[in-house]
Amino acid sequence: MGIVVLTMKASVIEMFLVLLVTGIHSNQEMMKKMKRPKFTVPQISCDVRAGKITNVEFIVKCPPGCQDPRYHVYGTDVYASYSSVCGAAVHSGVLDNSGGKILVRKVAGQSGYKGSYSNGVRSLSLPRWRESFVVSEGKPQKGITYPSSLTYSSSKSPAAKAGETARADQSPSVPGTAAQPVTVTQVPGTTATEATHTILPKPSPSAGSTTSSLQPQPMGQRSKDLGEPALWKPEPVLLDAGFVPKEELSTQSLEPASQGDPSCKVDLSFLIDGSSSIGKRRFRIQKQFLTDVAQTLDIGPAGPLMGVVQYGDNPATQFNLKTHMNSQDVKAAIEKISQRGGLSNAGRAISFVTKNFFSKVNGNRGGAPNVAVVMVDGWPTDKVEEASRLARESGINIFFITIEGASENEKQYMLEPNFANKAVCRTNGFYSLTVQNWFSLHKTVQPLVKRVCDTDRLACSKTCFNSADIGFVIDGSSSVGTSNFRTVLQFVANLSREFEISDTDTRIGAVQYTYEQRLEFGFDEYSTKSDVLNAIKRVGYWSGGTSTGAAINYALELLFKKSKPNKRKLMVLITDGRSYDDIRIPAMLAHHKGVITYAIGVAWAAQDELDVIATHPARDHAFFVDEFDNLYKIVPKVIQNICTEFNSQPRN
Repeated sequence: MGIVVLTMKASVIEMFLVLLVTGIHSNQEMMKKMKRPKFTVPQISCDVRAGKITNVEFIVKCPPGCQDPRYHVYGTDVYASYSSVCGAAVHSGVLDNSGGKILVRKVAGQSGYKGSYSNGVRSLSLPRWRESFVVSEGKPQKGITYPSSLTYSSSKSPAAKAGETARADQSPSVPGTAAQPVTVTQVPGTTATEATHTILPKPSPSAGSTTSSLQPQPMGQRSKDLGEPALWKPEPVLLDAGFVPKEELSTQSLEPASQGDPSCKVDLSFLIDGSSSIGKRRFRIQKQFLTDVAQTLDIGPAGPLMGVVQYGDNPATQFNLKTHMNSQDVKAAIEKISQRGGLSNAGRAISFVTKNFFSKVNGNRGGAPNVAVVMVDGWPTDKVEEASRLARESGINIFFITIEGASENEKQYMLEPNFANKAVCRTNGFYSLTVQNWFSLHKTVQPLVKRVCDTDRLACSKTCFNSADIGFVIDGSSSVGTSNFRTVLQFVANLSREFEISDTDTRIGAVQYTYEQRLEFGFDEYSTKSDVLNAIKRVGYWSGGTSTGAAINYALELLFKKSKPNKRKLMVLITDGRSYDDIRIPAMLAHHKGVITYAIGVAWAAQDELDVIATHPARDHAFFVDEFDNLYKIVPKVIQNICTEFNSQPRN
């Protein structure tokens, strides 16, 4: 009996011990869970800049809509802390415009930040900044504890309604120094209250320094006092809080100094000669010339943009239009270009630029004139005429700079004599410059810049003069009269004279109408300017009624139906009265078929009909003069509008 009781007691004790151990283990697990508070990801708005946040590494949640251009971003991959955190995340591709979580890590300031266009965000360039950051996917790293709330360097947190004063002891202190206020200069847009709450640690006199220098030292540069590398430490950055030390006001700005010269908004490509014959010294002079041009142009997103293609045996893009957004960055990129060597195949380079350079993906803006400046040492080793013609037909203004051209004895070795005049659209010296020797090249900077920035003249370069089929629809009704009809023909001749006429360039055709219509000559009948002008002179006055609607239909069927697919179709209709038939449906049909229509009204012409016939907007395509003798006055305006419209069309 005693043995049974002892056995039962032992079983009870064993069960008690098991329950006790199990309970302790459960309590330990519960305590562990209690010790691990759930991580809450803080949310920020699109306008929060990284420099406002003092945390070195953190995870945040961005809202939708941060792709908006008002949230400025500076840099590519590594961003200046003056950037919008969420805007940078969209630019880098970590987020799309719907928002989400990101991991942000502060890194040292950079000597420069390159702007670029990526994922719908245009980042800007910046010469330098005191602090940088990088962004990645919002996945916590093992062993790192991330803050559930962020610490801000300004007096008020953007996430909180009630502000808290930022304490000086939140900033990392320097051993052996005492925290003392630093004299700062307030930047416009900040308040005096914020200024009183923002202080930085300053070495005391006892630490061996009598002044506080806020100028960042280059990474790895030895400290004069400590004799060891000066390491970057994360700290609240005064610049990002809206203040700039007095000694830095002259060199540091919150925004890029210039958005570019808006009066010179051109997309510019330099084709530089990298052939072996040029030599290293002259190649350096050529690079210095490019640098001088870039500095003179004032490059920026609202002004001129510049890219460089180097050619030898084959061409290669050194950098495109969207790579650099200011003159300083362009200058730095030019300095890094090394000579390719080989032949001087300028024609191949022009073809390359036509097909590849001026595209949307490379930064072509569509509305800005495209300009290609070809630099040649001596003469090219291939032909340039055909390649240049195709470039002009694609909407590119070709300039040639020939340095140390062929002498009379050397011309026998040229593959294409007089190549520059064959390449450009006018032989009046505007589009081609000749430099006697390389040491005089610098004198060409100002003349070239003045010409490429003359956008009104560029709008009427050969780019818009050799790419169209132009059909004149001429009113020959009785109200015009013989004398006035000759004046109308002179107007037609004056317009035609401005265009480059050939089988492959602009072609001219003409229709005359009254109640009936007749084809005076088609696009394929005359291939020289002199033949076209003579044909216009031979047109005889018909006399009759005014059926303008039927004339438009006739021109579409018998004239424009034979237009080449790669040509712009331009109809120039001249009338002196109201039409006897309906013009609305024929006009709509012309617009639907892609025929750009200019309506020229004289004397009794109805303005409401001119507006219907003309391509939208009518103010650019409908013209009226009160007398036939005043027709000549509108020739320049019609030409200018034709060219401006051509240059405003995106060419990809």
